[in-house]
Amino acid sequence: MATTKNIHASGRIFKSDALEALTRTHIAIPLAMYWTAGAVSLWYSTARLGIGWGVAILLFLGGVLLFTLIEYLMHRFLYHIPGNTPWRERFRYVVHGVHHDHPRDKSRLAQPPITSILLAVVLYGLFTWTMGDHGTAFCGGVLFGYSSYLLVHYATHMFKPPKNFLGVLWKNHNLHHYVNDDGAFGVSSPLWDYVFGTMPPDPKRKAAAQKNLL
Repeated sequence: MATTKNIHASGRIFKSDALEALTRTHIAIPLAMYWTAGAVSLWYSTARLGIGWGVAILLFLGGVLLFTLIEYLMHRFLYHIPGNTPWRERFRYVVHGVHHDHPRDKSRLAQPPITSILLAVVLYGLFTWTMGDHGTAFCGGVLFGYSSYLLVHYATHMFKPPKNFLGVLWKNHNLHHYVNDDGAFGVSSPLWDYVFGTMPPDPKRKAAAQKNLL
């Protein structure tokens, strides 16, 4: 079960001040980096690689869609890896558990730039190796999807839910943090939770259903 304690506090991961500093970042840094990288990749695909706008946009949107799947799979199977050994328990806390203990620590609502840059380079190399020039626009979509996910994640923790269709993103993430962290793994989109059957029932609807059975 997800915890709600110390939600305004800031946990510590490493004893070393230098290592601890590497675990934090201001949200504006990765947002600026990866939205820019996504836009430049799309422009470069058409202006320098000669890919038509229609094809480039489809590749870009395909990358965004792939990121939502990557986000879901990493959150479900890596960030919530069973802590059945001391090493796994430590790993889970470092990569994600500290966020569950301190969900309003705004300095840890995004991966630190040093790790996300390394991952972006690996993904760019992989997509251009497998897809050629088309991989540039596709990777740009993945990076744009990542930065969009960061914005949604930050907003769901730091701002009140809007009174429109976007409010479902707040509800889903609150389900994950404060009701049942065995489901609702999608942050930027609930799509894959519905595809793989990991969207928990709405607690209010569940309570209402139980009352109706009495």
